[in-house]
Amino acid sequence: MDPLVAFEKGLKTWSRWVDSNVAPSKTQVLFQGISPTHYDGKEWDAPIAKSSCIGQTRPILAPEYPAGPPPAAAVVKKVLANMSTPVTLLDVTTLSQLRKDGHPSIYGDGPDSHEGKDCSHWCLPGVPDAWNALLYGILVRNGQLK
Repeated sequence: MDPLVAFEKGLKTWSRWVDSNVAPSKTQVLFQGISPTHYDGKEWDAPIAKSSCIGQTRPILAPEYPAGPPPAAAVVKKVLANMSTPVTLLDVTTLSQLRKDGHPSIYGDGPDSHEGKDCSHWCLPGVPDAWNALLYGILVRNGQLK
């Protein structure tokens, strides 16, 4: 099965469960968006020699990721838009795409730390701290925290 089709089916299953089992008057539903990978330097116009996030030390200084959002981000927005239960999207996709430098691959000491691509793991401090700040802002805005 195409991974994007499988993702949409899984997300629709989750959305039906939320719509059937969550009381919006009692529960606020949050959904964290897509955390991207940085496997292909062509996505941010890097030379072929820099074809992954390994060794990247600077974020992309642009308002949008050059290659655009990953297809899964559109699936998330479509499914959430069709739900009857209100869901707050913690949309971390573009923010995270711009941080090609936010991966720990160059800092590890394991055998694959310099050769392997660890781009599905984020390094602290950095990108996840920004996700947490956004989550905190949403909770404060919605009166969950003071």
